[in-house]
Amino acid sequence: MRLLEITWTADPAIFTIFSKEIRWYALAFVIGFAVGYKIVQRMWKNEKLNPAWLDPLLFYTGFGTAIGARLGHCLFYDPAYYLSHPVEILKIWEGGLASHGGVLGIIVAIYFFSRHVSHRSMLWTFDKLVVPTGLVAALIRLGNLANHEIYGHPTNLPWGFRFIENLYYWKRGAAPVFSEPSHPTQIYEALCYLLIFALCMWLYFKKESWRKEGFIFGVFMICVFTARFFIEFLKKDQEAFEASMALNMGQCLSIPFILAGVFFVWRAVKKKPVHSSKPSRNEKNRK
Repeated sequence: MRLLEITWTADPAIFTIFSKEIRWYALAFVIGFAVGYKIVQRMWKNEKLNPAWLDPLLFYTGFGTAIGARLGHCLFYDPAYYLSHPVEILKIWEGGLASHGGVLGIIVAIYFFSRHVSHRSMLWTFDKLVVPTGLVAALIRLGNLANHEIYGHPTNLPWGFRFIENLYYWKRGAAPVFSEPSHPTQIYEALCYLLIFALCMWLYFKKESWRKEGFIFGVFMICVFTARFFIEFLKKDQEAFEASMALNMGQCLSIPFILAGVFFVWRAVKKKPVHSSKPSRNEKNRK
């Protein structure tokens, strides 16, 4: 056995209650949203914003993420099956979420939040919302690791993971069938997202880039989907039809988000900074 090669035998479930499994993946979502909420609370205090907007923002974001991610998986990766079995779309507990769909769901949700709650621009909201999103995404990828899913092609690198391929039957007492040592792409993505989270925190709290409306959002889009684009080269295809594609579905869906990010950064740099009742660091230094 090669040095550092890992035979991954983690159980996706933390415990079972009333015959229902409580999984690490679900816990990752809960922790991510809880920590993200605390970070956004800090932003609200930083800019002296209306606290009554916070709970609706959490509701809209959570609802948009769940609905968008589920519909994204169903319609991007296997539309023929799900359109002919629409009830299956509702079975979100059986797995099948797509991050690109989650982003689209959040965009729709924030449209309604901006129109009916904050009456601020969508970019104003996104500049705040994306700051903790990198942390949430990293935790979700660790949930994928616990689920033995979304891993990469076989590798000769010393840190290859051997994942359980017959997870369903292993959970019911069968002997495990392991993959070849493969890229732990869940960890690669999680590390990238943690770096992006640190960058967005720095841009917001240290550089006060929220004054350039859309800048933090644009940087986030460029970084997240560029990382996703290149890591996809190491991943196994999620669906059989992707084998005939020069770029897989995840890469094709990432390109528009990268281009949108470039546009929003360019737009933010060209526009005048947003004014706020909170003085900037430069204004404080001049006093």
